[in-house]
Amino acid sequence: MIDLALLAIVGLVAWCVASEGAWGAALALLSTLLAGFLAMNYFEPLADLLAGSLNLGASWRNRWDFIALMGLFIALIFAFRLGTEQIMPTFIHVHPIAHDGVRWAAGIATGYLTMAVILTSLHTSPLPRTFLGFEPERDNLLGMAAPDRQWIGYVQYLTEKSFSRDKTHFFDGSTVRLANNQEVVIPSFTIRYATRRGVGGVGGAAQEAPPAQVVPVPVAPNARPPVAF
Repeated sequence: MIDLALLAIVGLVAWCVASEGAWGAALALLSTLLAGFLAMNYFEPLADLLAGSLNLGASWRNRWDFIALMGLFIALIFAFRLGTEQIMPTFIHVHPIAHDGVRWAAGIATGYLTMAVILTSLHTSPLPRTFLGFEPERDNLLGMAAPDRQWIGYVQYLTEKSFSRDKTHFFDGSTVRLANNQEVVIPSFTIRYATRRGVGGVGGAAQEAPPAQVVPVPVAPNARPPVAF
């Protein structure tokens, strides 16, 4: 079921974005890319801030990540779109051949990117580890691609390589020194959130197992104690 929902997101976003023309679709793609990148890098600090400021109980602590990620993504797209409307308030004419090619290519790319961010947000949601066909280890797009892991890997690469000046600030993971003194970064985003969902269940809060019952075993009055070998 998750596969059909993802295809519907791609199709709907592609149709809406392509209807804005070549320039509008290109700006929408750029806005979505920047919004997704910034949201991924700042949603966890925002979630910690919300959890500390709004003390709504333990069950809410695991919900703030999803709320912060999607809230930042939507707010940033809205802000960037307002900015691009001010920069380009009128429709810019493009050659008909380039017009159709660019608008549909940018529309499909924007749809795929939006779907990847939404699919990534499901990792942070307070839902069971697997639901509606979603599995953290599975290629959730028809079993052929994993847009969520592609997007997480892209953000990890940018923050670890391209946008890291001192090689200490990156999106996810911890630095490990190997036996040959080489330092590598081990990401843990997917594992961390999958483990939390597996423990927390639907409500997001960890559920304690009921205490084990001790059943007394009757012993004969004249029975000899067991001999230890």
